[in-house]
Amino acid sequence: MFLQSKLSWNVIIPPENLDSNGIALQKAIVVRLMDDFATKKATKDLGYLLAITTLDKVGEGKIRERSGDVIFPVDFTCITFKVFKGEVLEGTVHKIFKHGVFLRTGPMDKVYLSHQKMPDYRYVPGENPIFISETSKIEKGVTVRYVVIGEKYVEAEGDFQAVVGLDGDFLGPV
Repeated sequence: MFLQSKLSWNVIIPPENLDSNGIALQKAIVVRLMDDFATKKATKDLGYLLAITTLDKVGEGKIRERSGDVIFPVDFTCITFKVFKGEVLEGTVHKIFKHGVFLRTGPMDKVYLSHQKMPDYRYVPGENPIFISETSKIEKGVTVRYVVIGEKYVEAEGDFQAVVGLDGDFLGPV
């Protein structure tokens, strides 16, 4: 699910980026905020950080005594993506194994659909393995509608994982 979030971060501007021209300083703050935002992939509470939509407020800068850097408190609004248990989403199959498939949904690529959660599908091995039922097949590149059974944030990777299933109406290959 896409969410709109309001965040407050501190942006550090080195002394060489400071001058008496306010426009150059504003540009330096925006560029540094965008760089910091781009390096942080996801957080446990907000999910994946996708895009900054508005810069709401830039507070008064405070000088660090030792380095001379200036810290500006910045409030901004951004778009995030996070999955929730029970949510119905769509993803594209990118890996197929004997015991299930991995799907990509938005920025997530560790969405696991176990063969146990695919009723009426059977695994067919080969150079291009697939899962097949009487009416459809799940293969690489196919879009699948699924329900989220559970999700977790892996702190070490800064990434989310999800376990999903096809138990329900209108779920499966699209």
